[in-house]
Amino acid sequence: MSSREHKTQDLLGLGPDSGLPSSVRAFRTVLTLAQRLRSAMDNRLREDGLTTQQAALITVVEALGNPSVMEAAAALGSTHQNVAQIVAALVRKDLLRVEPDPADRRRKLLSTTKTNAAYWRRRDEGDFAAVDDWFAELTEDELKTFCTLADRVLKRLDDA
Repeated sequence: MSSREHKTQDLLGLGPDSGLPSSVRAFRTVLTLAQRLRSAMDNRLREDGLTTQQAALITVVEALGNPSVMEAAAALGSTHQNVAQIVAALVRKDLLRVEPDPADRRRKLLSTTKTNAAYWRRRDEGDFAAVDDWFAELTEDELKTFCTLADRVLKRLDDA
């Protein structure tokens, strides 16, 4: 373990000898991991003027298929106001489109653009390789277990 990793573990009480309850240690570890992964992906996307949060919104829009801003915000665990700002930036970059809902003109629906599809076709292979590298310390079985455990915690939060 590097000196920097030891410092982070000591500072946040992440190490196995921290004396923290396991749930608190797990929370701090996941939070630290999430922040570092977001920062690493932000660094990759920065050259194109994008952020991980913007990429996450695009993923949500594609997964939900024309969600409203409120639906996208709920899926991201964010506020309507925050997602509306991200939407505005992505519309300016021609990666998202906002259109009125034919069933309710007051409601706006989000969709991705052809520019968006072309952009991610160029990026995906390199980004997927980077993510593979970030998780290279884990075996395939460990990754499956990690995802299963995280999914259980997410479900509990959703049910709360």
